[in-house]
This record gives sequence, structure tokens and C-alpha cells, in this order.
Amino acid sequence: MPTLAPPDAIRYWLSRRACNDLFLLYCFDEPGCPPEALRATLHARCAAVADLRIRLREYRFAYPRWVPCEITAARFTEHRPPQSEWATVVAALGDLLADGVRADRQPWRLHLFREVTGAPGGDGPALVVILQLSHALADGRRAAEIARAVFGPEPIRARVRHATDLGGPSPRRMPAAIAAGGRTLATWTIEARALAALPVAMVRTVVRGTAAERARRELAERTARGEIPRPGGQFAPTVLNRPPAPIRHEVRMLVRDDLRVPGRTVTALVLAAIAEALPAHLAERGAPPSDRAEPVSVARPVDPAEPVPAVPPTELAAQVSVALPTSNRLRRNNYRDVAVELPCDEPDPHRRTDLIATTLAARRVRAAHPLLDAPDRVTAVLPAPVLRRDIAAFPLDTVPATLSAHTVVSSVHRGPADLTCAGAAVRFTAGFPALGAVMHLTHGVHGLGDTVTVSVHADPDVLPDLGDYAAALDAALTRVVAHAVAPR
Repeated sequence: MPTLAPPDAIRYWLSRRACNDLFLLYCFDEPGCPPEALRATLHARCAAVADLRIRLREYRFAYPRWVPCEITAARFTEHRPPQSEWATVVAALGDLLADGVRADRQPWRLHLFREVTGAPGGDGPALVVILQLSHALADGRRAAEIARAVFGPEPIRARVRHATDLGGPSPRRMPAAIAAGGRTLATWTIEARALAALPVAMVRTVVRGTAAERARRELAERTARGEIPRPGGQFAPTVLNRPPAPIRHEVRMLVRDDLRVPGRTVTALVLAAIAEALPAHLAERGAPPSDRAEPVSVARPVDPAEPVPAVPPTELAAQVSVALPTSNRLRRNNYRDVAVELPCDEPDPHRRTDLIATTLAARRVRAAHPLLDAPDRVTAVLPAPVLRRDIAAFPLDTVPATLSAHTVVSSVHRGPADLTCAGAAVRFTAGFPALGAVMHLTHGVHGLGDTVTVSVHADPDVLPDLGDYAAALDAALTRVVAHAVAPR
């Protein structure tokens, strides 16, 4: 049975406290087949994907493990709103985003909306499919691979590794009690071994912790000498970064076919547009950017009862997920978050995009440096009970006095637009990074072929006019692209 790597276990234990699932939306032309035929097709495709035939098994002293499980009809939900319109589907997404899966029962779900009228990318009715995955099961890249295995044209088994490729036994040889979650001799053996290994694991944690401190000092020294790019700054929270965690969710999607500009990355273009639209929107809400960005160095929790600062920093920042090379075959989440400052006071879109692209490139270099792996090596040997306790006690509803970023931008290219569902062609894809007490506004940037969807996910209690912000972001994207393609 493959054991969860600590980064995956962290995401699983966090999911018990707040929904951090991945939601992958795919819009297809409506296939027109009967509901039973569509379900049968999807069931067969999902059953052929190893990552969709497993669930988590928990232990008291050991890390959770993946065990085989059957795919039941409960995994597939066809939603039938009173009006099957695109606006209705977008509104329904708010409820879906608040309801997480239980990876120890079923780590994924498939939501279906049929005969949707008014969907982007086509004139006829559409089929909207939302693949909901536990974050313990996949990061953005792996989630896209799983979806491509379900909807892609090539042989499925060649796309996603089988569970046995990760060191687990074949489901056919798995004892029925383990597959069903019962406690067997093997279960007791796993617990006993983990308990016996605790003293050694604690010693290894101390040793690697000492090495991590040396690495931290070396990183700081080499950064000061200019050998390694600097990290992002620290800034005061804005109106978007106040507790508590969201109760309601709202999304908007901007489906565009003009964001692939030679010499520019899609991520940099979108960040440049956010740098224009977000501060302007905050200003319209009575929280205009100040004349100068002023990083704050005091590190203390923010009291939720304190009034929201009227003036956010001029230089907002975005948290961007950077993919890392796969170094551990058991690890399903291979990325690191970096902070990218948004030069909001730069009026020239060319210059603004250049600054962002330069900063993002430097942060990618820093994120990939081996010295930053030292804390991960400490976590890798931390005993499961200790890490689980730390995650359970982590103050999710406390926002620090300083932040490295004010919003999230998650960008994943999901491959060519050759996907189908029951023979119907795909139109576009979208995704919605999770919200939390710190981040009440996130952005998803997801490409499929030449089409890129920029999604906005927000807490309507904090950002009640999300439609206005989405419209402003759409207009900013148009201006940024127009300058990017114009001769200089």
C-alpha cells in the first residue's frame, strides 16, 4: 500500500478543517445521449484510471496509505437546476466549492450539468463536467493528467500510473478486509512498526532540523551576496485578507482566446491585468492604494475585531504556485508557492508586464534552489502523530500582521484541446483555487489548446461586487494584450 508523502498528508489533514479540494471544470458540447449511457461511459473511463480507484486508509501512529476501492454510482451527480442556463451553473458552483470530499471514503466526485444554454465557446447547448479531487490525491499538474486520462483520446493506462507503480500491491491480491477498511494483522503490523520507529524518527528530525538551520543561514548569506534571488517583501493585509474563513463562495469565468502572445507568458499577462484591475477596484470600494508601499515588519496576529485598514499598500502581491521537478515518486504535490509583487503604479502595460515577468523568473530560480529543500527534508522524517497534531493546532483563522501576498494566482496549462466526453468536443476548461481566512480572492488561469480561462473565486461577504471586478479584469486583460501585440 503506497504511503502518503508528508506534503500530501498535510493537505489531507487540512481538508478536515477547511475545503481545499481541486475543482476542474470542463465544458463540452452537449452529447445528446441518454443519462444512463453518459453515466456508463464516464464510469468505464474513470474505472480505467488507477488514481480514481483508491482511497485513504488512516492509522494512529503511521502516515495514511492509499488502498484500492470500488467506484460506486455515488461518485457521479447530475445536477438539475430549475433553469439549465450558464448563469445558473456559475451560481451553483458557489455551493459546490464549499463541500469537500472525504479522501478516506471517496477522494473524488464528478458533477454533471446537462443541456446548458448560453455557455461560452459554442452556440448550442453544453455539458458541464466538474471533476472534484482531494488535494491529497493530486496537485494542479497531476489533476490535469487525471482529467486527461478520463477525457483524452489516447490509451488511458499509458497516461496515469497504476497504484502498483507506486509500490503498492495489486488490488487483486489485496486482502478484502484492508480494501474495506477493516483492521487486520497487516494493519497492526504497520502501526507497531510506526510506533517502534518513533524514537529514531525524532532523532532524525532533530538532526535534519539542525541541518535546515545551517541551510537557512547559508541561504540568507548567499541571498545577501546576490548569488540567489531575493524573496518577496512583507506587506500589511488588505480588505481581502481578514478573518474569518469564508462561508459563501462566488465565481466568475473569463473565457478568452487571445492570451497566447509570442514572447509573453500567460501568467505574466494575467498578473499585469490584475495589477491594473485590483487596486482600481479597491479604490472604488473606498480603500484606495496609498502613495507609497510601506512594508510592515511587526509580526503579530491581527485581531478580527480591529477595523480594516482604510489604505492598502500600493504594491500588492500575488501568491503564484511554481511547479517543481518530480523528485519523489510517492509525492503527489510537487510545487512551491512564491510571492510576486504587482507594480500597480506602473501605467505602461509593457513595462508592468516586463517587471512582473522578471520578478516571476527570479522567484522561480529561488524556488528551485536546493537550499530551500532543507525544511522539506525535516518534514519528510517527522512522525505522523506529530505532524497531524501540528496541523490540527495550526491557527487557520488567524491572519498575521504581515503578508507576502494578498491574492492567489494558480496557472496550469491542461494540454491540447483534444478532449471529448461521450463523443462531444471540449470547449474550454477552468479551475478555482481555494479560499481561506487569509485569502478571500483567488484567480485560476487554465489553458486548453488556444483557449485560456481566467477564473475569479471570491468570498461575497468580503467582495460583494465580484461581477464588477471580473468585468474590470476582463477589460484590463484586453488592454494588456493589445499593448503586448502592438509594435514597440
